[in-house]
Amino acid sequence: MWVRRSAIRPVPSYAGVPQHALETVREGLADDDEEARSQLDEAFERFERAQPALASHVAEALGRPLDETALALGYFLALTLWLAFEKAHGNHLDEVTEEQLAATDELLTLDEELRRADPAEALDSDDVIAMEQPHVLSFVHEHIDATLDAHAEDIDVDDVHVVYRTVLVEVLALSYAVRRPEGYPVAKTELLA
Repeated sequence: MWVRRSAIRPVPSYAGVPQHALETVREGLADDDEEARSQLDEAFERFERAQPALASHVAEALGRPLDETALALGYFLALTLWLAFEKAHGNHLDEVTEEQLAATDELLTLDEELRRADPAEALDSDDVIAMEQPHVLSFVHEHIDATLDAHAEDIDVDDVHVVYRTVLVEVLALSYAVRRPEGYPVAKTELLA
């Protein structure tokens, strides 16, 4: 068993987002026609109603002067990830409060600082999150890499980093917002957290 040193709280096993939830959402957003755009607008309105603090956090982070491509990527990933969590967990997904969001952001910041302070640390904070939500982070990396490859000459990498960090906070906040299904056993790591 590998013991990790991290400020990031473990994600309960029941909060994982399976690959099929991400693929279903991807297929639903694949069309580039008027109906697909209408569905996207409707989904974003649902996101704002269901997760007002999280939607506000995303809007604030992406409301800075950002490169157009990075901005589009940020909104796409934020919405897609929420839809995947909604698809996977439905009524077991609680609303993320502003306090929970701030605490999650602070955990990520602390973890990043701990890792920068230890030159022997082989993992980055996003590696830890990838261990907790492997399919989600794989999906995020796939889209970020594709965007960087397609727009290598004209995209601002610092803006992509803003998007990436915003998405990492969203992934953790939504992971912690998944309610334990009735009768689901408590894992040892959850007892220690």
